[in-house]
Amino acid sequence: MSVGRTSEQAVIGPVVSEKSYGAMAAGRYAFRCAPWATKIDIGRAVEELFAAQKITVTKVNTINVHGKMRRRSRGRARVVGKSPDWKKAVVTLAPGQRIDGLFEGV
Repeated sequence: MSVGRTSEQAVIGPVVSEKSYGAMAAGRYAFRCAPWATKIDIGRAVEELFAAQKITVTKVNTINVHGKMRRRSRGRARVVGKSPDWKKAVVTLAPGQRIDGLFEGV
């Protein structure tokens, strides 16, 4: 872990999409992560966050997702903006393991 940063700061939350729901059947879970987090940080953070369920992370894949450009016209004025860049991590658990209650409250 980087100095002064905790595992709660490395993993922000789960990615809610149809593709992530489909990957859960194969033991792969997608998380939104901090841009500074490394694969090792993310793996340790997921194991710590779900320590009560005693899961084992076998593989972590990361993707840097670039923010989309947004254009909007307001009368004659044109507003141009960009959504922020973020990092996605796909975490693979050991065979036969799963995270219960991940999407409760989302």
